[in-house]
Amino acid sequence: MSNRAEAREILRRIGDQPDDEIDLAEAALALGALELPNADLAPYRAHIRAIVEDLAARVAEDPAADSLEARIAHLHAVIGGRHGYSGDHDTYDDLQNANLLRVIDRRRGLPVALGILYMHAARSQGWPMVGLNFPGHFLVRIEKDGARAILDPFNEGQTRSVVDLRDLLKATAGSAAELEPGHYQPVSNRDVLLRLQNNIKLRHLSAHEVPKALEVLEAMRLFAPHEPALWRETGLLEAHAGNLKDAITALETFMALTGDEHHRHQTASLIQQLKNRLN
Repeated sequence: MSNRAEAREILRRIGDQPDDEIDLAEAALALGALELPNADLAPYRAHIRAIVEDLAARVAEDPAADSLEARIAHLHAVIGGRHGYSGDHDTYDDLQNANLLRVIDRRRGLPVALGILYMHAARSQGWPMVGLNFPGHFLVRIEKDGARAILDPFNEGQTRSVVDLRDLLKATAGSAAELEPGHYQPVSNRDVLLRLQNNIKLRHLSAHEVPKALEVLEAMRLFAPHEPALWRETGLLEAHAGNLKDAITALETFMALTGDEHHRHQTASLIQQLKNRLN
């Protein structure tokens, strides 16, 4: 089996899994392999195991010191210190920053790619950690015995205060933006992976590279096959590219999945227009 075929099979299996069983790191490696089909995943899996083992060893040195602050310090020491990961402030928009294989190679990446490493490491120790629905900049939240802290993977896992978060939001969403309860809501594992791939898709769309954006959407549908928005966007892009039969198929799948009556009505009209163009 080729690396690309293996990666697709991994993502297809994830598409059938309950969300809480998804291995974020393995999924992100498979997504990276689709972009780099000649890459051997074994060394990358070994590197992720090394992060987990280094964290476990550090925790074992003083098992009695198991506060929230100690857990955060361990993550800082292993991911940022021992392995040298940080955000890519210089070439933020580089597509490599959203491919976990290249993130591991370069020790630089986007907030969500680095966040996957933090989440995988924390969860390997049984520490609850989730990604948050914070706009424009991916953050993670770690919890212990009712105490919580929000960490910024892009900035060496720094703990962020409410003031920090307000400033960060305004920097990414505009000076009129204000913090809302929804910004603190946890997101699912699939949503973390969708957010990772959206970075790549949007960069392709910005460059008017519709075929590449469609390839990214195809991979997204493998691990999130029941997400209506992916099928709708696929249908619209296929129609834009002149692939009318593929557009109709995708839009009909969207119709079968969505419960949004407004979008169903709009989409039914569009499907009919596309069918008329085919005749």
